[in-house]
Amino acid sequence: MIYREMLIAFIVLLFLSVLLFLEIGHRMGLRRLKKDPNAPKVGFGAIEGAIFGLLGLLIAFTFSGAASRLDARKQLIVQESNAIGTAYLRLDVLPAAAQPALKENFRKYVDSRLEMYRALPDVKAATVWIKESQRLQGEIWSAAVAACREGVQPAAILVLPALNQMIDITSTRMMAFMIHPPLVVYVMLICLALICATLATYSLASTKRRNWLHWIGFAVIITVTISAIIDIEFPRAGFIRLDAADKMLIDLRENLR
Repeated sequence: MIYREMLIAFIVLLFLSVLLFLEIGHRMGLRRLKKDPNAPKVGFGAIEGAIFGLLGLLIAFTFSGAASRLDARKQLIVQESNAIGTAYLRLDVLPAAAQPALKENFRKYVDSRLEMYRALPDVKAATVWIKESQRLQGEIWSAAVAACREGVQPAAILVLPALNQMIDITSTRMMAFMIHPPLVVYVMLICLALICATLATYSLASTKRRNWLHWIGFAVIITVTISAIIDIEFPRAGFIRLDAADKMLIDLRENLR
C-alpha cells in the first residue's frame, strides 16, 4: 500500500510542478513583452517545435517499451504455469513410491511462487519466498533424479527436461522483473515535460490572461501520461497489477490437489 501512496504523491507533485512551470513561462513571456513590445507574440519557433517533438518521441518510446515489457511479463506467467503443469503430469512415469512426496513438494513449490508474487514489490519479503522456492527446486530435482535411476529408462527423458524448464523459467521471470529503463530516462522525461510547460506559456504570453482550461488540461494530460508509463513499468507496485495473469498459477494450484 505504501507504494501506491508514493505514486499518488508523485502524481500530485508532478501536476503542481507542471502548473508552476506554466506560470513561470507565462511571467517570463510577459516580462519579455514589456522589454520588447515589438517581439513576435504568437506561434512556435523552430526551437519550441523541436523540443515538443522530442517530448512526444520520448513519451512514445517509453510508453511502447513499458507496454511491451508488461506483455512479456504476462507471457512469462503463462509459460511458468505451463512448465509446472507439464512437469507435474510427467511425474506419473516415475515409480509409484516416489510420486507422493514429489507431488507434495510441487504443491508447496507453487504456493511459494504465489506468495513471492503477492509479496512484491516488497523485495525483502519476496526474497524469503525466493529462497524457499529455490530450496524446493533442489529437493524436487534430487528426488526426481533418484526416482529416475530406480524407474524405467524413458522416465529420465520425460521428467528431467520438464523439471529443468520449470526451474529455468524462474530465472527468466526474475530477470524480466528487474529489467527497466535507466532512471535517467524518467528524469529526462519529467524535465522535458516541465521545459515544454514553460515554453508553451512563454510563447503565448501575449494573451496576458491565464487560460486555466488549457493550463489545467495540459497539466492533467502530461501528469496522467507520465504516471501511466511509470505504473505500467512497475506493475506490481502501483494500481496496474498482474493479479489477473497470476490467476493461472492459482488455478494450477487448485488442480494439484
